[in-house]
Amino acid sequence: MISRLTARRAVRSGAIFGYIFGAATASSAISYTRFYKTAAQRDALAAAYGSNQATSALFGPAPELQTVAGFTVFKISMTLILLGAVWGLLTSTRLLRGEEDSGRWELLLAGPVTRRGAVVQALRGLGAGVVALWALTGLITAVGGLDASVRIAVWPALYFALAMAASAVMFLAVGALTSQLAGTRRQAATYAAWILGVSYAVRLIADAGLGLHGLIWASPLGWVEELRPLTAPAPLALVPIAALTAVLLTATVYLAGTRDVGAGIVPDRASRRPQLRLLRGPTGLAVRLVRPAVTSWWVAIAVSGLLFGLIARSAGGTISGSSVQVLARLGSRGNGTDAVLGVCFLTLAVLVACTAAGQITAARSEESAGRLEALLTRPVSRWRWLGGRLLVTVVVVLASGVMAGVFAWAGAASQHAGVSFGSLAEAGVNLVPPAVTIAGVGVLAFGVWPRGTSIVLYALLGWSLLVVVIGGVGGVGHWVLDTSVFHQMASAPAAPPRWEADGVMTAIGVAGALIGGIAFRRRDLQGE
Repeated sequence: MISRLTARRAVRSGAIFGYIFGAATASSAISYTRFYKTAAQRDALAAAYGSNQATSALFGPAPELQTVAGFTVFKISMTLILLGAVWGLLTSTRLLRGEEDSGRWELLLAGPVTRRGAVVQALRGLGAGVVALWALTGLITAVGGLDASVRIAVWPALYFALAMAASAVMFLAVGALTSQLAGTRRQAATYAAWILGVSYAVRLIADAGLGLHGLIWASPLGWVEELRPLTAPAPLALVPIAALTAVLLTATVYLAGTRDVGAGIVPDRASRRPQLRLLRGPTGLAVRLVRPAVTSWWVAIAVSGLLFGLIARSAGGTISGSSVQVLARLGSRGNGTDAVLGVCFLTLAVLVACTAAGQITAARSEESAGRLEALLTRPVSRWRWLGGRLLVTVVVVLASGVMAGVFAWAGAASQHAGVSFGSLAEAGVNLVPPAVTIAGVGVLAFGVWPRGTSIVLYALLGWSLLVVVIGGVGGVGHWVLDTSVFHQMASAPAAPPRWEADGVMTAIGVAGALIGGIAFRRRDLQGE
């Protein structure tokens, strides 16, 4: 029964992501045949990307760009690998730790099943979600490969789908383990996100052309990259992937039987005297509640900005000729260090937007868990509670953007890259409007469709990233690109910020928050 319940929810989200993966892969392959029709065009593309360390660090190496398969792997694989990892960790923490937080896990354990047996059944259900992700990705890729100009056979398409699902499998196992370690779902997701962030950072350094490519084997994402689907398949890289997954799942099942339901292996808080600071109102309470997650995001942003600054000068030295056009398609005009940082700041924009989205989902968690009712029974109005939450969100997002710029400058300055503090601080502030827009849309969903808050938030965030990556590398219609908040953001410091567009995005976010606040004031509180 537990397997069926878990599978029903995991398969639904796995099928959605599988459709997105397959459609993105097929469209990438077909767009290559439309935009690069001649051998000369394909050779120029290969020359540009093959020597561009900036794009290799962000998106992985670019082998065999004269072929449809090679271009497809380069254009879409790293994005799908990251999306698959995020899907895996969020799905496992939601269907394992989240079920404990809601109290439903205790009801299931009241039946004839042990704690370890229940986890084993839940893991089987999660496996069904992975199968759905793999099957749909492979099916749509194979169907797209039937096009006479694409010609991707069935077995290579299925192997490609397996590679894209590999990161989902590993981070599903990571999320399952952190669900045993942490005391809450949000803590479990934060621990897993930390592991993902470190894995991406290690892979980025390995592919940045700094002579450290051996580090690729120190990152789970690097193992997936080494599978080399569609170009030069290396199934041997499945060995560490399978080994890590088996170890994590074994540890998950073991730890599930050693702890109480609702408790975590890692203590939720240290044993010390009560700290009552900031608890005089709902805004201070919000600061206390979001502080651990925000601190984690800030560390991730700071480390990422520092790493990008450190590699910007060496990567910028490889940019010349047609490489300039390559980065221009990603919105980063110019050449040298500024152009590299312009592309790198896209990744920082995603991190800042994730920070904003996390604040809105945290507010929704307060309601769905029933804790908001306790606040609203006191003389605290809904406007005051939501306004305090939004104030905290704005301060967190603004600080995140400034921090991104400051730490990127610190890394670049240490390498004497010649980028001014003012330009990178301005580029950091430029990251804020897209995050404000996403947060505003999230508040609108929170007011109108509370149970769909996280769906709307992360669908908009994922779509915006997917569109700007696909459109920037392969080209799509401007009307599609305009739907991405990251496309509306100028690639500072490579290009001056477009303050008018930033103002429009901010206005959209504010309008969404106002409408969502009005709707929240008029509706009943809703649980999960």
